[in-house]
Amino acid sequence: MGILEKFSLNGKVIVVTGGTGILGKSFVKALAEAGAKICIIGRSQEKADERVKLVETLGGTAIAVVADVLNEEEVVAAKNLILEKWGTIDGLVNAAGGNIPGATIGPDQNLFDSNVQDTIKAIELNLYGTIIPTHVFGRVIAEKGRGSIINISSLAASRPLTRVLGYTVAKHGIDGFTKWMATELALRYGDKVRVNAIAPGVFLTDQNRALLTREDGSYTERAQKFINGTPYSRLGDPSELEGTLIYLLSDASAFVSGETVFVDGGFNSWSGV
Repeated sequence: MGILEKFSLNGKVIVVTGGTGILGKSFVKALAEAGAKICIIGRSQEKADERVKLVETLGGTAIAVVADVLNEEEVVAAKNLILEKWGTIDGLVNAAGGNIPGATIGPDQNLFDSNVQDTIKAIELNLYGTIIPTHVFGRVIAEKGRGSIINISSLAASRPLTRVLGYTVAKHGIDGFTKWMATELALRYGDKVRVNAIAPGVFLTDQNRALLTREDGSYTERAQKFINGTPYSRLGDPSELEGTLIYLLSDASAFVSGETVFVDGGFNSWSGV
C-alpha cells in the first residue's frame, strides 16, 4: 500500500456525532473528500440534512440521523439504521459536545453561587455524550476487529481554563476514557482497533461565541488572552483540524492509539516567554 493510499477512507463507513456543529461541518467535509460514507448524527433534522447536501455536492455519500447522544435507545436505533443500510461501521468521531451557557461562571460571579446542575449538564454532554456512542458504535468496530474511534478533548484538559468548570472536568474525563478504551480494546480485540483524541485549540464556534466576541464582532478580553498565549498569535480555523482527523481515522496512523493530539497553534507548548 502506497503512502497516499494509507490516508484514504474510500468506502469506509464513518459515524459523526455532533455533525451539525461548526467543527462537525469541517469533519464531515474532510471525510467526504477522503471518500468515506458518512452518517451525520445531530439533534436538528434541518442542519443534518444541510450536511448531507454538502457531502453530495462534494460527490460523496451521507445519511442524516436525528438522535440525542445522551439517549442510549436513540443511539442504538441509529446504529441499527446504519447497519441496515451499509452493513458495518469502520469509524466513529465523537464530536458532540461543547459548553452550555448556564455552566459558564462569570468573573464577577460568586463561584459558589453558580448553578451546580448546569455544571453537571456540561459534564454529561461532553463525557457521557462520548461514552454512550462509543459503547454502542464501538461494539460494532470491536467485534469486526478493525476500526478507529476519535474523541474530542480540549486545552482545558491540559491547562485549566477559568469560567468553564463542567467543560474542564468533562475533558479531563475524555482523556482518561480515551486511554482506558484504547488499552482495553487492543488487549481484548487486537491491534487493529484504535482510540485517540484530538485536542483543538481555540476555534470560534456557536458555543463559545459569546465568550470570545462582542456584538460588533470584535474580540473580547478573554479571546485576546488566548491569542496572546498562542505562538501563532491567532485563533484556529476549523479546517485546520481536518488533516489530523483523517490521519487518525486512516491506516496512516496504524500504530497510534491512546494518544491526544493537540491542534492548537502551539498554545499547550508555550510558556509565554
